[in-house]
Amino acid sequence: MSALPPPEAPRPLARPLHKGQQTRAAILEAALGLASHMGLEGLSIGALAELMQMSKSGVFAHFGSREELQISVIREYHTRFEEEVFFPAIAQPRGLPRLQALFENWVRRVSVELDSGCIYISGAVEFDDRPGPVRDALAEMVRAWHAALERAIRIAMAEGQLRADTDAAQMLFEIHGLILALHHDARFLRHPGVLDRARTGFDRVLAHYRSAPGAARRGPSLVSVPTRRLE
Repeated sequence: MSALPPPEAPRPLARPLHKGQQTRAAILEAALGLASHMGLEGLSIGALAELMQMSKSGVFAHFGSREELQISVIREYHTRFEEEVFFPAIAQPRGLPRLQALFENWVRRVSVELDSGCIYISGAVEFDDRPGPVRDALAEMVRAWHAALERAIRIAMAEGQLRADTDAAQMLFEIHGLILALHHDARFLRHPGVLDRARTGFDRVLAHYRSAPGAARRGPSLVSVPTRRLE
């Protein structure tokens, strides 16, 4: 994966899809819906063929195998996650405003997935102990997202907004833990008010790591820490 683009980087215009690409996109849309409700293991060429009113061979021609279908769904989910969570946030000022936007966008994304499910989370449960290309693709996407969050933390440190002794990996762990707790308590336990609890937890994490007023800004070295772009 390439480095994260600067916030001002122009987004390429989408090109019109030809008929084969349109069909594949429609199948992928249906597959993403199935995977969101039934998990990646719930995907099958036969189920998609029935849903799309196509032959199994017609669906198979676009993906070649169930495994490739699952990987394509993971990549499509990641692309949409990127569009809804990552890109809007990097338009915010560097430092804490950007980190706060990343978390808030993430919470909003989870809030609309409560009736379906997060493929990152459900996929981790399905493939945590099952090595192979599907697990590798899923783990790669999650690591790319975590790398983006950690880089935002390090930029806030470099801007003097978080303490210089902040353990970026630990802070990332705590932020991710809030999202996991939110997903669990909202979907499984059906607890009310969990979105507010997640936001309150994030505020407490920030309060713990926030630098004292007037803290000196650190040098630019942390700003240029290389990381992988979400893709």
